[in-house]
Amino acid sequence: MPGIDNINKTLLNNIQMDFPIDPRPYDIIAQKLGLTEAEVIRRIRQMKKDMLIRRIGGNFSPDKLGYYSTLCTARVPEEKIDLFTQTVNSYAGVTHNYQRGHDFNIWFTFIAPSVEIIQKSLKEISEKTQVKPILNLPATTVFKISANFKV
Repeated sequence: MPGIDNINKTLLNNIQMDFPIDPRPYDIIAQKLGLTEAEVIRRIRQMKKDMLIRRIGGNFSPDKLGYYSTLCTARVPEEKIDLFTQTVNSYAGVTHNYQRGHDFNIWFTFIAPSVEIIQKSLKEISEKTQVKPILNLPATTVFKISANFKV
């Protein structure tokens, strides 16, 4: 696989477990790994280009921030998949959107400041795409695990 040398492995392990909250996080990472800030940035850009990294960003617990999160699914006809997924993705609260080989073939997660906003947004999505129903499947109990992958 391109781009996975020992330095990149160490870099990936560091940025997914202990990303610094600082105006210059890549400089802090560089100092920790004995690299230059420019080298860290170059390597991360290349790993993004090689699709080894999809995104770098914070992962927050919605409930601790006063938000609500839900898993949604819909049975979307093949000819409406592009319209449906583009419509869903236009909402800022959508964090994941993916297709599965099932009758309910499109699944997405939605986070918003209130249950009412989620319900209103799902109704809008349904009206814009003419896809019904969109099932709203909020968690009743959260079993959170850490999704860090040692490289």
